[in-house]
Amino acid sequence: MTNDEDTKVIHRRTPESAKMVAAVKRAGMITAALNRLTFDDADEVRALFSELIGQPVDNSFLLIPPFYTSGGDEIRVGRNVFINQNCTFYDLGGLHIADDVMIGPNVSIITSGHPLDPAQRRSVTFGKRIVIERNVWIAAGATVIGGVTVGENSVVAAGSVVTRNVPPNSLVGGNPARFIRLVDGCASAQDGAG
Repeated sequence: MTNDEDTKVIHRRTPESAKMVAAVKRAGMITAALNRLTFDDADEVRALFSELIGQPVDNSFLLIPPFYTSGGDEIRVGRNVFINQNCTFYDLGGLHIADDVMIGPNVSIITSGHPLDPAQRRSVTFGKRIVIERNVWIAAGATVIGGVTVGENSVVAAGSVVTRNVPPNSLVGGNPARFIRLVDGCASAQDGAG
C-alpha cells in the first residue's frame, strides 16, 4: 500500500471510517432518488447531483441515470460535462472533472482500493485522486483507476483500463491502456502515454 501524501488512508473502526460509511449511506439515498428519473428530468437530475456533490452544477451539466457513487462529496465537475447512463464513480480520493468532458455509458472511475496484503485488505481503504482535464472523452465501458490524470483533449478508447497518466492530446486504449496515437487536430503529446 502506498503511503504518499496524495493517498487518503482510512482504517476500519475509526472516526474517519464512520464518516466514510455515513457518506456512502447518504449517497445511496440521493442516487436512489436520482435513478428514478429519466433523460427528460434534466433539471431534477442537476438538482439531486448538486445535492450529492455539495455544490451547484452548471445548467450545461447533463447526466443520464442510472448513476452510482460511493460518496459524491469528493466529486467536482466543470461546465458542459456529459455523463452517460450506468456510470460508477468511487470518489473517496477526490474526482475532478473539467469543462467539456464527455463520459460514455458504463464507465467506472474508481479512486479507492484496498491493500494487496490479505491481512490488511478488509481493515484499510485508500483513495487516490483522479483528474479528468478539459475536453476529454472517456468512451463506453472504460475504467480509470485512482492516482491518474487524463490530459486535456485526450480520448480513452472503449473498454480500456487506465492505470497511468494519459498525456494531453492522446488516444489510449487496451488493458492496461497504452498510447495509440495523437488525437487528430492536436499538435503534440508527451511520450510514454498510458
